[in-house]
Amino acid sequence: QVQLVESGGGLVQAGGSLRLSCAASGSIFSINLMGWYRQAPGKQRELVAAFTSGGSTNYADSVKGRFTISRDNTKNTVYLQMNSLNPEDTAVYYCKLTGVSGFRPMDYWGKGTLVTVSS
Repeated sequence: QVQLVESGGGLVQAGGSLRLSCAASGSIFSINLMGWYRQAPGKQRELVAAFTSGGSTNYADSVKGRFTISRDNTKNTVYLQMNSLNPEDTAVYYCKLTGVSGFRPMDYWGKGTLVTVSS
């Protein structure tokens, strides 16, 4: 069993910054993707930023230049530094992890952390 623990959400004024973290624990053999998605009210869940196998990173166009994803492989933890936040960034942010656990494919979502950006 794999668990994802997210932290770092909250309320921030436009122009401010927040840092999210997601720590994975459990039996993890390999990781294909680990990163962040978000879902705003009335909208579909969308990719924000993620590491994929091979070490490459993907960012949504809307966050490029403002958000930075980083990781600590020793702790199976990813971070999302969010700068220059605007009200359109308001959403529940979910950590996602895919890969192999116990010789079986794994696909996990965190419970989500709410980010609210006030204007």
